[in-house]
Amino acid sequence: MNRARHLLAAATLILLPAGAQAASFPCEKAATPDEKAICATLGLNDLDVELAVRFEILKSLLAMGNRAQLQDDQEAWLKERGACSADTACLRQVYETRLKVLRGVFAEFAKQGPQ
Repeated sequence: MNRARHLLAAATLILLPAGAQAASFPCEKAATPDEKAICATLGLNDLDVELAVRFEILKSLLAMGNRAQLQDDQEAWLKERGACSADTACLRQVYETRLKVLRGVFAEFAKQGPQ
């Protein structure tokens, strides 16, 4: 089994109890409307945890240039998320869109074979 598949298996184990976990940031310090909505909405909370896990795995797998691009894209996405304010439908959509991208990047990386 290659490194990407090992990490995917680990991520799956991490994500299983996501409903019992907090968001990827400390909810007691949530200051913005989007953060507060994520902490108050279990489905968004779960999406946030999944996104954070996938982002961290990809960050560790990608080469330096690709990692910088991933970070830049994430920062742009965070601004987009913030623009949703407390609109949970908007937040769900931006999470789903970003997760689709991250899942696709991970799938392409996994196709490359053993690392």
